[in-house]
Amino acid sequence: MVVKIFAVLALLISTCMTADAARKPNVIIIYCDDLGYGDIGCFGSDKHRTPNIDQLSSEGLTLTNFYVTSGVCTPSRSSLMTGCYPKRIGMHQNEKGGWVLFPGNHQGLNPQETTIAEVLKQAGYATKIVGKWHLGDQPEFLPTRQGFDSYFGIPFSNDMGYWIPKRNYPPLPLMRDESVIEQEPDQSQLTKRYTEEAISFLENHQSDAFFLYWPHTFPHVPLYASQAFKGKSKNGDYGDAVEEIDWSVGELSEALKRLELEKNTLVIFTSDNGAAQRWGGSNGPLRGYKGSTWEGGMRVPCIMKWPATIPAGTVSREIVSTLDILPTLASIVGQKLPENRIIDGLDLSQMLANPLEISSPRDTMYYYYKSDLCAVRHENWKLHVRPSKANAGQNYQPELYNLSNDIGETRSVYDENPEVVYKLTELIEFCRNDLGDGKHLGKNTREPGFVKNPKTLTEKPITE
Repeated sequence: MVVKIFAVLALLISTCMTADAARKPNVIIIYCDDLGYGDIGCFGSDKHRTPNIDQLSSEGLTLTNFYVTSGVCTPSRSSLMTGCYPKRIGMHQNEKGGWVLFPGNHQGLNPQETTIAEVLKQAGYATKIVGKWHLGDQPEFLPTRQGFDSYFGIPFSNDMGYWIPKRNYPPLPLMRDESVIEQEPDQSQLTKRYTEEAISFLENHQSDAFFLYWPHTFPHVPLYASQAFKGKSKNGDYGDAVEEIDWSVGELSEALKRLELEKNTLVIFTSDNGAAQRWGGSNGPLRGYKGSTWEGGMRVPCIMKWPATIPAGTVSREIVSTLDILPTLASIVGQKLPENRIIDGLDLSQMLANPLEISSPRDTMYYYYKSDLCAVRHENWKLHVRPSKANAGQNYQPELYNLSNDIGETRSVYDENPEVVYKLTELIEFCRNDLGDGKHLGKNTREPGFVKNPKTLTEKPITE
């Protein structure tokens, strides 16, 4: 009798362990705005105290060659959501040629594209976004039409408000789902309010598989922090904003532990582009800044923590991109991606389980400024064929850098490596034909969403 009882218990334990291992992971993506490569402690900052982000690094995987697809907000975010280069889906610029979307633009992320939220929702996930969307403010383009169950945040950059001189914007909206609940909210309270909203979502869905997309408003300018952090850093308003984001990461980590969700939750921490250095940000050893196609514009810090799968305290120098997050998550949760369109991302799921032994499937990244193809990286070589910011420039001389020993892109070795130049030039030509370059149209691109008669979410006072 005793033997039978132990046999039954052993079977139950085995079944529970198998079920736990098979349970789909919760997913949290923390996406900072303009946080540079050198702005957090584990990436070399000596100005900002970021113990909670550093703890993520020590307990997870730190990626030192992690790329976004643009040096600015909208294009970068479109790639994260869809796994596609911005040029692929028409999100590289707005309808007027501006490098991001503005209030009341005609354009937005095409609802026909497949987003991370839609993939995970199909797999039974509860989905929420807290923070900055910036992929269109017309009803057709809002997060709740793109796979998210709920939304709380500001739909574009925090400098697109009524009080900004000479820009002619209506009041900055704070939204819940598809409704404006406040105009010109107190920005010093945003990080705190976002944190409360995010943790509430975790608490309400602790028994469900969930996806939380948390694109912070900061450290994009104008810079704000709550009273508890204002004036406390060694780097002015910028440092205050970064250190409050670190606090929010700590609050999230504590909530995951308290709710017993930590082990099977994949947390991804990164940024939409490099820092705009004039405000106090740092891209560390990288050359360039936000908006450029130097490494400092498009190479950003990234940490992934998933205790059930990713070994703690590992560092990878493999090339990885936000492009790869969608197909990786689809693979993890067993969802197929559409086969009737090109997705540029690659599946990293095997690498995440064994990052020290398994290489990234990605070896190439293309660098665009709006519609202009400016550079390509293949393995450790990077070839610039245009200046880092716009204008083809007929007299421009191409530059080649070996990023394995010249991370700062300080010395061009173009003349010494003709075979490398030839190979990377072939990649440039392939990309030109595929995605396009300037006025040369690519053969495999898709249209963005477009609304004929757009309206802004808020209106300027009549008494103006």
